[in-house]
Amino acid sequence: MPGRGEVFVRDTGGDGPAVLLVHGWMFPSDLNWLQSYQPLSRAGYRVLAMDLRGHGRGLRSADRFRLSDCADDAAAMLDALGLASALVVGYSMGGPVTQLLAQRHPGSVNGFVLCATALDWQDAKQKAFWRTMGVLRAAMGLFPLGFWRTMVRASGGNRQESNWVTAELSRGSARDLAEAGRELSRFDSSGWVADLPQPAAVVLTARDRLVPPRKQRALADALGVRPHVVDADHDACARSAPAFNAVLLEALAEVRRAEARSA
Repeated sequence: MPGRGEVFVRDTGGDGPAVLLVHGWMFPSDLNWLQSYQPLSRAGYRVLAMDLRGHGRGLRSADRFRLSDCADDAAAMLDALGLASALVVGYSMGGPVTQLLAQRHPGSVNGFVLCATALDWQDAKQKAFWRTMGVLRAAMGLFPLGFWRTMVRASGGNRQESNWVTAELSRGSARDLAEAGRELSRFDSSGWVADLPQPAAVVLTARDRLVPPRKQRALADALGVRPHVVDADHDACARSAPAFNAVLLEALAEVRRAEARSA
């Protein structure tokens, strides 16, 4: 992108409504969204998914990682593709990026869906985890393949799948991933998210052990919407993909109806 650098974007093409998928922390687009590309495309959407800076094949910069810069990158990417605006779906860390995109570039966002995410990331357990970012950065930097291989095998999955996931995760920048964690620890949209002008929906992961469901409900309440609930953990997009995709399509349809009413 002019003035920014090289970015990696999946684009199904087509003339349908554009949907930009924004992935979560550490997991680049293909790991986060692989099982959503086809269902969304079959539903008539033009699906876009970019790796955020420092993640996967995403932009590399000498600047410190900032969620606001990710939002600006997304707006610049849409512009570079000749798209005036898109529906935006943010998952986990992609939720804060999506909220910032809607705030900083309101004309680029027709409406948005926030999945498995929150207004802030300052739960007691989360705070304790954010304090480990220095150690995490060191481990990822010194032993990238070994670190991710251990993490992936601990989470289950067959060997072939684990090898691919490990390879994808190891593409990320240890510095940027650690700083992204610190950025999440500082994020809080409770003072302004209700003022966003675009129609919104929330997909709540009811058995989420990373982003407590009560925090996801607080986000829905702040936006004045009823959440679309999927009975799954934080990895719903991968481990409960059929159920998650069905709920995501419902949420997108809701946002599009609201968008049509306000036109």
